[in-house]
Parts: sequence; C-alpha cells; structure tokens
Amino acid sequence: MTLTVWNESTRVELAASLRGSVVVLPTGATEQHGPHLATGHDTFVVTHIARKASERAAAACDVVLAPALPFGSSAHHLAFGGTLSLSTDTYYQVVRDLVESILEDGAQRVLLLNGHGGNHELNELVARDVSIEQPSSSGVVLAAASYWDIARPAVLSDGRFSDLLLPGHAGQFETATMLALDASRVRNRDTREHDPYVASPVPGMRVEAANRWESFDGYTDFPHRATAEQGAELLEIVIGEVAKAIVALARL
Repeated sequence: MTLTVWNESTRVELAASLRGSVVVLPTGATEQHGPHLATGHDTFVVTHIARKASERAAAACDVVLAPALPFGSSAHHLAFGGTLSLSTDTYYQVVRDLVESILEDGAQRVLLLNGHGGNHELNELVARDVSIEQPSSSGVVLAAASYWDIARPAVLSDGRFSDLLLPGHAGQFETATMLALDASRVRNRDTREHDPYVASPVPGMRVEAANRWESFDGYTDFPHRATAEQGAELLEIVIGEVAKAIVALARL
C-alpha cells in the first residue's frame, strides 16, 4: 500500500497509481478568522489533516493526495475584509472541474475532504452531480465530507471535549488546532464571558440574516480558552477518524 503525493509525482507515476487509489482532494479557504487567527487557517489545517490521515490510511490502502484548494465559498466573510472568496457558482464549477479532471486522469474513487463550512453543501452537490453522470460500469465512487463531521462522534464522546463547539469559526477548536500547528499564526485573544453566536434561533432550521456574522464579530465561542495541548489532542482524534474514513471508502 502506498501514498502518492500528486504534485510531487510525474504523469507516469500518477497513471500507475490513480486507478486503484482513493484520491483525497482537500478544500479550504482564505478568509477572516476574527482579529486573532491567520486567514489561511482552514487551508493550513485541512492540508495537515489530509496529509497525516492519508499517511495512516496508506498502511491499508493506496492513497493519492491532491493539493488543497486554498479558496472557498466565503462571501459571508467579505464584510470584515481579509477574505478571498469564490462565488457559489464559481466554487461549485471549480471543484467540479477538478473532480472531473481527476476522473479523466484515471481515478475511480475521490474524497472531497472539506475544511471550510461554506464549502460543505457545494462539495456534496459536486459529488452527487458528477457521480450520476458516470456510466454504471465505471466503478466511480465519489464522497464529500467535512473533517469535523467525520470526527464529531469521537471528539464529543471524549470527556475533555464534550461541550466543545465543533468546529465553530475561529473559536476554541480552530484556535487550538492552529496553536498546535503554528502558534505564530495566532494573535492576542480577547476574553469572552458569553458566546454571542447562536447556531440557529429555530432548532432544525437554517436561518440567515443580512448582519448575522457582524452581530458576533465574525468569530464564535471562546478562543481565549484554547491551548496548543488541546489542539494536538483534537488533531490526533480527527486524523485517526479521517484515516478510517479513507480506508472505508477504499473498501466500498
């Protein structure tokens, strides 16, 4: 079993490895993460998770790791500045083009591993739309998931993190993961006594308002509580669960 890194490989090496491998395509973003986190957080973290999880999964199956997409659907963050966003239509088409390229290159199994909330539904649509256009004899299997959803049961079942908002935005979870990866990308954090973020005022319903993100200053929960130790522990759980998901996709 092997791990092939796409942009470190030749076309000959990829031709030999793609058909029998799970191709992991990470999707990230470059957007504001409050006044305290680097704008590349989502791309940095999903790149790290994808690499480490692919390395582990390669003990049981062949994996090809594609370069992370560093731009996402982030229009809801533009009001704060510091954000590079693709429109909904453009993001969908970019990811679709990448997936179709991967299939044209000879792959049959692709996992869109997402690291930014604004990409989540669009990745799922790409997986659905492209898959239904494939011949039934193609053997193509496409999957899409955000890494925190894959890891959510394992994280929340750990008593240390049972009350954690996962993933939040630039809150405790994301601040902790960045502290673990590179503390230089984390600035001073204000102390909050109460979280002004509310996931939805109506349970089970997605509710959006024109000034929703501005109402809680563009970041959720309690970044001041985050530590590098928490981040390392969380990343270990997430990487393990994502690795299992890659192996499960290979065995379908």
